[in-house]
Amino acid sequence: MADQEQAALRLQVARLRQEHADFDVAIEAMEAQGCDKLRIQRMKKKKLAIKDRLHELEDQIIPDIIA
Repeated sequence: MADQEQAALRLQVARLRQEHADFDVAIEAMEAQGCDKLRIQRMKKKKLAIKDRLHELEDQIIPDIIA
């Protein structure tokens, strides 16, 4: 993998980590305010999708090495 590609992936990983953290804070605030459970559930689903994408990108950056 070229250095540019790896740098782009690392940047995307950093953005997704920040977005994941933002969703976490938003969900906590919604739960504290007693928002609609359906809205909270949808937010959690989006957060999980971000986490899944994050893992995919991290796997591309650091491939498994079978020793």
